[in-house]
Amino acid sequence: MSKPLLLLLGAGGHARACIDVIEEEGRFEIAGLTGLPQEVGSKVMGYSVLGTDNDLAMLLLKYKHAIVSVGQIKSPAVRMTLFGKLAKSGCSQPKIASPRAHVSRHALIGAGSIIMHGAIVNAGAMVGQNCIINSLALVEHDTIIGDHCHVSTAAAINSGVRVGSGTFIGSNACVRQGIRIGDGCVIGMGQHVITDCDAGVWIPPRKQIA
Repeated sequence: MSKPLLLLLGAGGHARACIDVIEEEGRFEIAGLTGLPQEVGSKVMGYSVLGTDNDLAMLLLKYKHAIVSVGQIKSPAVRMTLFGKLAKSGCSQPKIASPRAHVSRHALIGAGSIIMHGAIVNAGAMVGQNCIINSLALVEHDTIIGDHCHVSTAAAINSGVRVGSGTFIGSNACVRQGIRIGDGCVIGMGQHVITDCDAGVWIPPRKQIA
């Protein structure tokens, strides 16, 4: 039996990582990608860039499954816009998890979210829609990650944390158990979050020790 076809929205570096996870998971056949005008007609890891976002309505007449494969550094705006277009179209936005990640059967993952290689999502955790849980990231038990968040590489979110929608948590950041982080925050690379953060807080990357 043939696998369902999956369209990827975005043809940059994060799309390459998504392709690798999707291939290893093995549930979908990648139909192609959308990208920038100058990328149309090129290939990403063997898959064609079929059009731009302006062609999305036409492409979704053919492909019934799609996910956002644009990366998210700081602002979630592009991913949110694309996710909204897919939701409005009524197409399926599957959750994707690497077979080399651990996602507890007692955890919940929202539509369009991707769990990358080596990540751990533990029992009782909830990950919202359109999220990236990146390589080697840890989402501990009973933590709730809001929609449109990116928990970046090797970040550690300890137990009982609440992360608001649209928040970015940088590589190797560590969040103490029970912390509340508001919507639209940016937690820089390597930071240790030990107090609650109001919505919209930006914490720059931890300074390098010479």
